[in-house]
Amino acid sequence: MTDEDERAEQLLAAQAKAAALFQAVEDRGLVAPGAGEREVSDRVRDLANEMFGPTRHWHKRIIRSGPNTLLPYRENPPDRVIADDDIAFADFGPIFEEFEADFGRTFVLGADPVKQRLRDDLPVIFQAGREAFAGDPGITGQQLYDVVTGAAAKAGWIPGGWMAGHLVGEFPHETIDGARLESYIAPGNPTPLRRADRAGRRCHWILEIHLTDPERGFGGFYEQLLDLG
Repeated sequence: MTDEDERAEQLLAAQAKAAALFQAVEDRGLVAPGAGEREVSDRVRDLANEMFGPTRHWHKRIIRSGPNTLLPYRENPPDRVIADDDIAFADFGPIFEEFEADFGRTFVLGADPVKQRLRDDLPVIFQAGREAFAGDPGITGQQLYDVVTGAAAKAGWIPGGWMAGHLVGEFPHETIDGARLESYIAPGNPTPLRRADRAGRRCHWILEIHLTDPERGFGGFYEQLLDLG
């Protein structure tokens, strides 16, 4: 097995643990009405520690509900109590064996059909991005961003962030390219996503889909590995 193969396996293994964590969150009903967002975030942290041992996170742990789901990652809204008919999402970046996972999912707590449609559209638009990536060996960050935002608009949603994904790898991945635009699936990035980083290693990517309905006051989120799995 080459070093590159081992890196890919480690990233997939980290994602598999994150997926198992999120499934346990759903099975245990941790995202529940009457709980505050920070309270739920702490519950998920504690569950990760229970399942996998002491677990670090490479970015801030996010639980957002209701109107807070409209806000991009960089915002830090006040804590909010989750309501009975809410939509909520979780965005966690646990580190397993020094490899980063980045995983996001949306939860609909009531029977609102528009919220359910948004939740169900998220993986569909993710898959559209993945298929575009698979079908174009030279696709750039700008081009994939355009695919994702175009699919979102066609489905009737408004993108909630300035970018649609980023590099991922060994912790901390920021040392690969820092905050340079080439590290993101974003407007103005003309570089191909299939390339080597400055250390000569294959770049691996997270694709993240943040869709919003500003008129109704909510959004949803979905993310995982783009180029592996």
